[in-house]
Amino acid sequence: MIKVLIVEDEEKIARFIELELKHEGYEVDKALDGRTGAEKALTNDYDLILLDILLPQLNGLEVLRRIRREKNTPTIMLTARDSVMDKVAGLDAGADDYLTKPFAIEELLARIRVALKHHEVDSISSQVSSNVPTKNVFTIKGVSLDVDRREVCVNNNSIELTTKEFEVLRMLMEHAGVVMSRERIASEALGYEFAGETNNVDVHIAHLRAKIDDRYNTKLITTVRGVGYVIREI
Repeated sequence: MIKVLIVEDEEKIARFIELELKHEGYEVDKALDGRTGAEKALTNDYDLILLDILLPQLNGLEVLRRIRREKNTPTIMLTARDSVMDKVAGLDAGADDYLTKPFAIEELLARIRVALKHHEVDSISSQVSSNVPTKNVFTIKGVSLDVDRREVCVNNNSIELTTKEFEVLRMLMEHAGVVMSRERIASEALGYEFAGETNNVDVHIAHLRAKIDDRYNTKLITTVRGVGYVIREI
């Protein structure tokens, strides 16, 4: 049975999510503050964590940073904050997804399924890449992406990307010269099942630009207004 940890200080919300998840067949554990949530996450094995940002004792971003030092448990941030910078902060801390309150329970359940699916695929890919010597490498403007090793280097400097950042960059590099719409990126690279989730695409692009374009003074990702994004080889 899939085990989920809910870290949420609003008891009514935590209880509502707990009941819905149990109805869907998940095993659920709860924590009502950040410190307890971090302790549970680090001492138990969960398949997924739902983590609020504004928590007593220890905020959600710090909780996630502590978890990421030891574990790669899929984590979805739940918060009333919906600014791009708040989303970037959550993704930078290592979140797999970010859902703004209030939300429909159907959307939360869909995002949980996607996060679990991505984690399963990543685990299989890691096992396969460790046994198969072949490589699938894309190199454009000094940026090299190795699909099998799931590594990205800029001018021979290794950079760390989240799973979703890697998938967005991979899609753009695999289709170099072709403009990828936000909707297509959201669906194929991020696995979102709901239309209108393109704002999260912009967040991941902003994060990639901060890690690659800005840090290494290059122009890798180009915005095509009203459409989406493209990586051009020239």
